[in-house]
Amino acid sequence: MDVMATTRTFDHPDRELIALDAVLSALADPVRRTIVRQLADGPDAQACSQFSLPVGASTRTHHFRVLREAGLIAQEYHGTAILSSLRTADLEARLPGVLDAVLASERAGA
Repeated sequence: MDVMATTRTFDHPDRELIALDAVLSALADPVRRTIVRQLADGPDAQACSQFSLPVGASTRTHHFRVLREAGLIAQEYHGTAILSSLRTADLEARLPGVLDAVLASERAGA
C-alpha cells in the first residue's frame, strides 16, 4: 500500500493569502476567540480534544475549520489526534499587531 496515498493532511492558506476580512470574521465568534486564546496561552500544539468548549463535536469541528481556513491556525494529524497551533509568525508578518490586540482584549475580559 502506498503510504503517501493514506497520509491525511489539511489545506491551509499560504501566508500571502491571509486576509484581514477573513481573520476578523473568524474572530467575531466568542468560541473561536476562546480557541485562539487557549492556543496562545498553552503548549505550541494542542489536540482538539483538550479544549473545553460549550458546543457539540460537529460544531467544534466547524470552528476549527473556520480558523484554519482564515489562516489563524495550522492543523496536522498526529496518529488519530488532530493537533492545532497558532500561525503566530504568519499572522504577525501579514497583519502586524492584530493577533496581539485580539488576545489582549480577550485576556482583559476573561
